[in-house]
Amino acid sequence: MTRIDPAPETATDKLEIIMGKEGVDRLERSRVLVLGCGGVGSSCVEALARGRIGTLAIVDKDVVAPSNINRQAIAFTSTVGQRKIDVMAGMIADINPGCTVIAREAFVLPDNLEALIDEMLEACGGALDYIVDAIDTVSTKIALAELAERRCLPLISSMGAANKLHPECLRIADIHETNRDPLSRIVRKECRRRGIRRLKVLYSCEEPVRTAPRDDSAAAGRTELGTASYMPPIMGQMIAGEVIRQISGVGCETVRADGTVVR
Repeated sequence: MTRIDPAPETATDKLEIIMGKEGVDRLERSRVLVLGCGGVGSSCVEALARGRIGTLAIVDKDVVAPSNINRQAIAFTSTVGQRKIDVMAGMIADINPGCTVIAREAFVLPDNLEALIDEMLEACGGALDYIVDAIDTVSTKIALAELAERRCLPLISSMGAANKLHPECLRIADIHETNRDPLSRIVRKECRRRGIRRLKVLYSCEEPVRTAPRDDSAAAGRTELGTASYMPPIMGQMIAGEVIRQISGVGCETVRADGTVVR
C-alpha cells in the first residue's frame, strides 16, 4: 500500500481557511504604513506581519524604555535602549521573512507630515492600501486626518488607552459617533472646526478611571495617566483586524451589538 505523506505545513494554512487563497493573495500584495511603534503600533505591526501583509512601512523616532515593558510588543529587558524601528523590523523579519520592511526613524509632526507621507508612498511603489495612526500627538492626528481626507488615503486612527481597563468597551466608529472618550472629544471638535467629514477611529466608550496624583508636589486636581498592560496591545490587534478585513475583502460586514451580521 502506497503511503501518501501530508503536504508540509505553511505559514498561510490557517489564514487561507478563513480568508481564502484570493484573500491571502491580496494581503501579500498589500502595502500598509504604521505611524508609531509604541503600545498600539507595535502590536498592530506584529499582527499585520502575521496576517501576511506584503509590505510594512514603519515610522518611529524613539528607543525602547523600561516604562514600555508593561505594554509594548517590542519592549523587553534585552531591547531597552534599542531603536524601536530596529526591534520592530527584526520581529517582522522573524515572523515573515518575505515581508518587505521600510523603516524610517523620524518624529511624525504636522510640519513634516506631508513630506513623510510622500516619501513612504514613493518607497511603497506609489500606493498605500492603509495608513494606521498610532501616534500620541493630537495636532499630528488632526493634520493626518485632514491630509488623508484631502488625498483620499485610507486611514484608521487610534484614540486613547490611558486610564481605561475594559477592552469590551472598544469600538471602531467614525469620530463623529464617538462618546465618553476625552481624546476623541478633542479630535472630534477639531475635525468639526476644520471640516473633516470622516475619520475612522478605534476608541473606548469607557469612562476613564480617576487616579490620584502620584506625589504631593502635583498640582491640585491633576490626575496621572496610567496604562493597563493589555489595553494598547488589544487596540493594536483590533486595528490590524480592521485593516486585514478591509484589504482581504473578507469579514467586512457590519456586526450589531447583539451579534447580528449585516451584509
